[in-house]
Amino acid sequence: QPNINRLKKLRNNRAIKEELLQHTIDSLKKRSNQQPSDYRIKADLAHAYYLDQDVANGHYQFWQVYNFLQHHPNAELENYSEKLLSSRVDTTGRSMKRVKTSEYAYIAFPMMQELGIRELMSMDCQDYDLNWQASWGAFDARFVLFRKDMADSSKKHLKSALKAIDNGFEKYAKIENSSNTITEWLNTDEAAEISASGDFYLPMMYNMNGFPKEEMLSKIHWWIMRNEGMCHNVVNRAKMVGAKRVVVIAGANHRKYMQDIFKTMQAVKVRNINEVD
Repeated sequence: QPNINRLKKLRNNRAIKEELLQHTIDSLKKRSNQQPSDYRIKADLAHAYYLDQDVANGHYQFWQVYNFLQHHPNAELENYSEKLLSSRVDTTGRSMKRVKTSEYAYIAFPMMQELGIRELMSMDCQDYDLNWQASWGAFDARFVLFRKDMADSSKKHLKSALKAIDNGFEKYAKIENSSNTITEWLNTDEAAEISASGDFYLPMMYNMNGFPKEEMLSKIHWWIMRNEGMCHNVVNRAKMVGAKRVVVIAGANHRKYMQDIFKTMQAVKVRNINEVD
């Protein structure tokens, strides 16, 4: 729904006919490459990408405009960008507001600029999204009953496990807000375990009496299936364009799953960013 709302707003701001959309994107990309310091073109390109429902590349172009304005205030450019993109009202879901303070703004997009990467290629896999949503809903329903019906003797163990999860995310937030090596830390097993605990709790909890283990394992299964699809998309699309080396940018709770899957794939060598000189 947030994406639908964004599309409606952006079409009202400036409509581009569907049959002209890809041509518009290609033309703006060419102009932006020729005039990299023209941030009005980047705002135009962000708008076109969003209309094409390429939110990742829309966000990258929007972030470049936003980041430039942080260092070089320009009222005319800011007003132009806001009138075209309505970023101040795009506040829910995977929004322009959210991207300003996300790992993409702090890690991925600056790295893309440094490496000279102008565009993100898609790799996500949503083939199993309905299964994932169903398993999540089933787990949540059972988990509510589990907490309601559990014996008093087990409540202490559950409280301790939930506290351990909270402590992990407190450490995560502290490192994210204060460390100069957040990228390196996010690519460690410790960070992966903390990230996973947000969706999958702790394995030590699975054998608690009454815990909805089957529903949790179903969640994990569909998460792994999604990540397998993402890995195959990376490899297949690299082959299509003849790429020998690929930079993979993924959310923190995808990283270890994808890295482990890549290691099982024939003729694929995966290197964690911490292994790169």
